[in-house]
Amino acid sequence: MAQGYAMLDSKCALLLLLTACQILSASACHPMYEGFITEFCLTKFSFDMKELDQRLWCNWEDTVELYGSLTNCTYQIARNIGCFWPNQQVDEFFIGVHRDYFKDCALTGRLPHDPPTHVLGSFIAVPVLITLLMTGLVVWRSKRSEGVM
Repeated sequence: MAQGYAMLDSKCALLLLLTACQILSASACHPMYEGFITEFCLTKFSFDMKELDQRLWCNWEDTVELYGSLTNCTYQIARNIGCFWPNQQVDEFFIGVHRDYFKDCALTGRLPHDPPTHVLGSFIAVPVLITLLMTGLVVWRSKRSEGVM
């Protein structure tokens, strides 16, 4: 009976070992993957971003194509060398890209700025005019005492 349990335990251990090996091989990637994406993808992205005015780095419309090309490049290299995508190396790679290029950007992708003068002026002028109009109406109504009581 004890021998049966030992045999069952060794089969379970073997099954766990094989499962762990499969999971590790499925999640692991070629050791040179990070070097490939840095050399091929990041080099081109860095060159393209340097060509773009740094004040436009936070403007999504100006960077979406470059960022999409970078993403596609990391995917194509992963596919060509048999890696799963996305993976932990890609996540760390993009965290580095965001740290280097997009750290000063607002969460919405746009830098905050004041609205145009005509919009800002109307937001200031309209409440001031309404306040003056209502004050004048109250004073005029208080001076007209007939028909109030």
